[in-house]
Amino acid sequence: MSWWMLVLVGWGAMAVLMALLWAVQRARHNAGIVDIAWSFGTGLLAVWFAWGATGDVQRRVLVGVLAGAWGLRLGGYLMKRVLSEEEDGRYAMLRERWGDRTQTLLFWFFQLQAFWAVMFATPMLVAAMNPTEGLTLLDGLGVAIWVIAIGGEAVADAQLARFRRDPANRGAVCRSGLWRYSRHPNYFFEWTHWFAYVCIGIGFSWGWLTLFGPIVMLWFLLAVTGIPMTEERALRSRGDAYREYQRTTSSFIPWPPKRETRS
Repeated sequence: MSWWMLVLVGWGAMAVLMALLWAVQRARHNAGIVDIAWSFGTGLLAVWFAWGATGDVQRRVLVGVLAGAWGLRLGGYLMKRVLSEEEDGRYAMLRERWGDRTQTLLFWFFQLQAFWAVMFATPMLVAAMNPTEGLTLLDGLGVAIWVIAIGGEAVADAQLARFRRDPANRGAVCRSGLWRYSRHPNYFFEWTHWFAYVCIGIGFSWGWLTLFGPIVMLWFLLAVTGIPMTEERALRSRGDAYREYQRTTSSFIPWPPKRETRS
């Protein structure tokens, strides 16, 4: 099957899935399920692409395993959180802004997520198309980056979940563990993860296209749906405590914090 047929079939499947989940969120009033679907869906698309790609077989298996495991971990974490909590504040804010147009706009938002899933799975497809025979040191570097990034993200997620479970922390700002050095360590490690596919795919003529993954993901995290919306919600709920956190702590790249302001 040609690469463009792989993409079209994958996109069609994701579009149907997102349409069905839009109906589910309409009934359950929880649009957070779109995040679960994006994570699982992007991972499954990557497995589909790796199966149908024309690159070296060992590398296709490697991409399928890494991308599939990434989607499984992230989707599983989000599913546990979304299904056990109230709707994420980001979507509550969108409902407030959109008013009577909410369901129409959410339908197209879900469809946009289907497109984004295909878009972000494309660097994985490119990596799986690398025809270089046998695995190389670059593939090994990609695996090392993947392990460090996924491990860091999992640790950050676990630390935040543990902080939230403690009733004494209600309304407080998590500053423990990795969250002492970055306001969004989970986002930083998620972004780092995309360099794994750059290393795996960079060894052939189209390999530069894998750079699309970390470049666009960085844009999304810093300017679109990541940090801006998350911090707007945090400022609403935590006020001056979060402003102090912003003043003392790196927004993205882990870095030693500044001294706190003494009252």
